[in-house]
Order: sequence, then structure tokens, then C-alpha cells
Amino acid sequence: MLNILAISGSLRAASTNSALVEALAGNAPSDCRVEVYDGLGGLPIFNPDDEGERTPPEAVKLIDAVTQADGVIVSCPEYAHGVPGGMKNALDWLVSRDAAVGKPAMLVHASPRSLYARAALAEIMRTMSFALYEGAALEIALLGKKPAETEMILGANRQAMRDAVQAFAGFIRSR
Repeated sequence: MLNILAISGSLRAASTNSALVEALAGNAPSDCRVEVYDGLGGLPIFNPDDEGERTPPEAVKLIDAVTQADGVIVSCPEYAHGVPGGMKNALDWLVSRDAAVGKPAMLVHASPRSLYARAALAEIMRTMSFALYEGAALEIALLGKKPAETEMILGANRQAMRDAVQAFAGFIRSR
């Protein structure tokens, strides 16, 4: 059984990125467990002076979750052509750790318009030594959809989500 950690880079209550990672968790293949990380909003702002013994408990939970996961899935919105501060902050807490080194990661997308953030996030994660899955990206266009519409669209894409997680699981197992 593979353990995959899914992270939404959005803090919005009605986030389509959060809906996407929740749907991935609910539709994972039987040989994968996808756990959604929900602590993004509780992370203190990264400060290198607070590493080591002074690492805040919220950051320790993130570091441990990434360390223990077999792979990481990230769905992230784009703000002003970039990665939202909360997501970047979470990655900053991992920079000087071994948690990201060689860790398989896959980016999924809830909007076809987040091209700048996609490129920036991929660059950040490659720089941190995540092993980025470069296979076919899962993109389910949810931008601007109301929760009921989002649920319907995700329901219609169950097989695509299962297939994407299964392909990512194959990538993880091949490493």
C-alpha cells in the first residue's frame, strides 16, 4: 500500500484545488492511500532561526508527513502569476530537510490558466530535489465553478483521477 500526501496550495473555504485533492483521496486506487494535508494555514512564517530544536510543532507535522509519505501530490492556484504565499511557506519549511530529496511528486491542476504558477512551482520543487513526475498531468477545469458544479465535474472524472494516481504510483514504484 502506497501512502501519498496531497496538499492544496489554497486556503479558501470553497477552494477548487482543495476539492480536487479531496476527490483524489476519495477516488484513489485500492493499492494507494491518499491523505490530505490540512495544516497549511496553521504554519508560521518560515524563519531559518526557528529550525532544529526550535522548529514549531506545525512545521514538524508537515515535515514528518512529507518524510513518511511515499509521494506527494500538489494542487495549487495561481496568485498574481505566482505560487501563493502559504504554499511557498510550506515548501520553505522543507528546504533544509531531507524530506523532499528524491521524494516523488506530482502536480495536478484545477485551472487551465495557472501556467505561471505551474512553472514556478515545478522549478521550486525541482530545485528542492523533489523527483517530479513528468507524465500526463491531471487537469480538471474547476475555475469559477460553484461547489455543486465542482462536485458534479469531479464525479464525472473519477476514472481520470484514479488513472492519474495509478500512473503516479507506477512512477513511485519504479524509483
